[in-house]
Amino acid sequence: MGRIVGWVASGVAVVLLLIIAATAGVVSSVFGGGGGGGSCVGAVTVPGATPAGLTAEQSRNAGVIVAVGERTRVPVRGWVIAVATALQESSLINHGDLGPDNDHDSLGLFQQRPSQGWGTPEQIMSPDYAAGKFYEALLRVPGWERLPLTDAAQKVQRSAYPDAYAKHETRATEIVAAYTGGTLPVCDGAPVSAAGWTRPVVGTAGSGFRTGDRPGHDGVDIMAGKGTVIRAASGGVVVRVRCNVGGDSWEPTGGPMPCDRDGYPGLGGCGWYAEIRHAGDIVSRYCHMVRQPIVRVGQTVIAGQPIGNAGSSGNSSGPHLHYEIHEGYPATENNAVDPVPFMRRVGVAL
Repeated sequence: MGRIVGWVASGVAVVLLLIIAATAGVVSSVFGGGGGGGSCVGAVTVPGATPAGLTAEQSRNAGVIVAVGERTRVPVRGWVIAVATALQESSLINHGDLGPDNDHDSLGLFQQRPSQGWGTPEQIMSPDYAAGKFYEALLRVPGWERLPLTDAAQKVQRSAYPDAYAKHETRATEIVAAYTGGTLPVCDGAPVSAAGWTRPVVGTAGSGFRTGDRPGHDGVDIMAGKGTVIRAASGGVVVRVRCNVGGDSWEPTGGPMPCDRDGYPGLGGCGWYAEIRHAGDIVSRYCHMVRQPIVRVGQTVIAGQPIGNAGSSGNSSGPHLHYEIHEGYPATENNAVDPVPFMRRVGVAL
């Protein structure tokens, strides 16, 4: 419900959503590894797909990667991570050259090295074998589904360029979708989608984005009881934590703050809020938290990590999460988009 008011030095009112932090402990069900219960699974419905921009060879290799993922029952998020890794390591070309331009003895789609125990050169040059070994290693990474893609890939590959995988996430998601009929499986509740997103809070969506009676409402309100845990909708970095009421805004001081009490309609402001910056400069915001977020600016969070509790601080008529998505960084009123179709596109039903 409330828009952030008056925090920028220039005096321009910018709507900022929040990410709330609440619980100090992180439950094992959120951070546990593997692709077990509750994960989003999918099916290859177009095995002969030729994703836009790929050659026939690249398409065949991508098709093998997703087919192995389906056969071994790896959640679709793993398919995206695997395809993104292969895009970075080999451009989806099954390199077998051991010449001077080859990195050590690295071979195949994932540039796996026989000297590091990935298999014999002949085995690694089989895309089916190489994909299977990648998935085996990925599933051993604790909480891999909720990690930012580049972190999950790096824990498997241990590359000299650990941030290189991030730039392939959007492309890899599109490629995987081509083999699953143009869409990705939609996840309800806690599971993380193939695109790496999850529901920020358990509740029912209420007041929507920029409706006729509320044209300045730059997000969606999700009804949730006071104290309900709020989670990071996707992995990323916390870029803002503030208290915002009545046209004023403050950084946390460590002492009592005006946002520590329930607000009311007409007060103005988002109350306790935070922002997370995700891959592709997407920003999520979470408003009206019951108390100061426990996350700090600069902290890396993973999808589903508890970050706060629902409340009613700021311009609010009752406990709920005001959730915003911005397609651009920094987040502004001009780059706010409707969270409902956005989340549907990344495989999550609000």
